[in-house]
Amino acid sequence: MDEVQITIIGAGVIGLAIAARLSANYDNIVVLDQNCRFGMDTSSRNSEVIHSGIYYRPGSLKASLCLQGAEMLYSTCKEFSVPHKKIGKLIVARNQNEQKTLEVLFENGIKNGVNGLEFIDKKDIQTMEPNVNAISAIYSSNTGIVNSHGLMQLFISQAESNQVMFAYNSKVISLKKQDKGFIIGIEQGGYKFKSKIVINAAGLFADKIASLAGIDVVKNNYRLFYCKGSYFFYGKRSPINMLVYPVPQNSLTGLGVHATLDLGKRLRFGPDTEYVDSLDYKVDKRKLNSFYSSISEIIKGLDKDAFAPDMAGIRPKLSGPKEKARDFIINDERDKGLYGLINLIGIESPGLTSSPAIALKVERMVKELCL
Repeated sequence: MDEVQITIIGAGVIGLAIAARLSANYDNIVVLDQNCRFGMDTSSRNSEVIHSGIYYRPGSLKASLCLQGAEMLYSTCKEFSVPHKKIGKLIVARNQNEQKTLEVLFENGIKNGVNGLEFIDKKDIQTMEPNVNAISAIYSSNTGIVNSHGLMQLFISQAESNQVMFAYNSKVISLKKQDKGFIIGIEQGGYKFKSKIVINAAGLFADKIASLAGIDVVKNNYRLFYCKGSYFFYGKRSPINMLVYPVPQNSLTGLGVHATLDLGKRLRFGPDTEYVDSLDYKVDKRKLNSFYSSISEIIKGLDKDAFAPDMAGIRPKLSGPKEKARDFIINDERDKGLYGLINLIGIESPGLTSSPAIALKVERMVKELCL
């Protein structure tokens, strides 16, 4: 039976970042993905925002990894010429009640150590973004955008230069613990091989992989919920020059339908939040009116006829409908009798921003396992 040192399940941005990082110091690494190419799910269906870390609970993995990851990401993009831009963001309040929420959010960002935050009034907003309708806002100068496809290609290039093997169309259907490793079964061809260490970065399917290893995902609160987010694009010239977000939902289920620009200055609105039972990436055209209504409350002069369906993505959430947002799960599972298994579950936003920091954290966990 073939044997490898490390298997990474999932070729999204998290799995690829881990592969690039580990391959600098470890040999005989394989990356598996059930799709025909890399990054086909959540990693390629998002707002491509480099977040500052303002939203997340102080002391949480989301907060610490987002802050560290943003710094690492900007440095990596600059060094390797990955297209990106520190474009800035406004989080806006339309009334006094929202302003109170905004003040709490601002303090949360300060507690998290986020740099580049400024609380501004209506006059400052009008100077920066005259088409934004708000009485106050948080201006985050460190928020940016990145070409996520270009970032993933960089990670692949780095991994391949260190002889990492990528196996697409390789759906994992069994994962059994044996002495000094795991036997991994692949659906295609009934192929099986042994791996000393398994890193579960399977995104939307991470709970299923954990279950294959014998973990009760319900008992351990590893169960994932699919939360769909749709986008509409704006067919006319953008009336804004930076990202514009509403005050976030109390549960942080989502950050509200917001306005984002890509590197080509194409304007998009979204994502919304819709819990679903299966993977369906179609955008419901009937949502146009609600999108227009929501975004028109914070951006003036939009032409409804210029709205058109764009894309949809699905977030792998650990929290269900009406539940408070939960933190990332990044666990070494030796306490469950699964020495050598590292699970990454519920890696939603700010996963893209956090990806290089997550890879660094996993590298340290692997180092402990290999001692």
